[in-house]
Amino acid sequence: MLASSRKIKNQRIHRPTMIAKRVFDLFLTVIILIIVLPFFPLIALTIKLDSKGDVFYRQLRVGKATPSKIHIFEMIKFRSMEQNAEDDTGAVLAIKEDQRVTHVGRFLRRTRLDELPQLFNVLRGDMSLVGPRPERPPFYQKLENEIPYFSERTYGVLPGITGLAQISQGYDTCIDDVRSKVGFDHSYALSLNSLSNWIKTDLYILVMTIKVIFSKQGQ
Repeated sequence: MLASSRKIKNQRIHRPTMIAKRVFDLFLTVIILIIVLPFFPLIALTIKLDSKGDVFYRQLRVGKATPSKIHIFEMIKFRSMEQNAEDDTGAVLAIKEDQRVTHVGRFLRRTRLDELPQLFNVLRGDMSLVGPRPERPPFYQKLENEIPYFSERTYGVLPGITGLAQISQGYDTCIDDVRSKVGFDHSYALSLNSLSNWIKTDLYILVMTIKVIFSKQGQ
């Protein structure tokens, strides 16, 4: 876990909503895994045939924040880039038509299928199905310094596989993309103040995510 360099503003979270959200996450995640797990070997085979390297890609991400600390967890995805893509450059944001992305990886990213292994992060309690995008630690301090209320976006809220910002804008390619997403993240947090607002918002986001998957709007 990371110690926050700035005290996170206290933000009221409706506890019954958060309990219901966790139960909903577990229930729906188990159902989705039952459906998609048979496809994991096929996806793994196409990744191995397309490029050398591991099937899965593990990366540290910043999770839920509290007033005293910020949690770090290991996120897992299907590998969509060349193995060791950042060895020469260090941590950098992906760009449109990124040459590091493999042929199979481009399809996985456009359909968001590379995100499927994160369902196990949801089962472990690191993530939610819906929530703010989990940021990478190398970028976190810079973003916190340059974007007002950046830390507060995940106060008491688990990061999500999908979210209002993700369906509204897609992948981040520059700091301005991240800056514009902060407003979406805070808007989502407001929906957690009541059960009815939360369920309507989460269902809308999940439906729109399905649309993104089938229309291949990912990057």
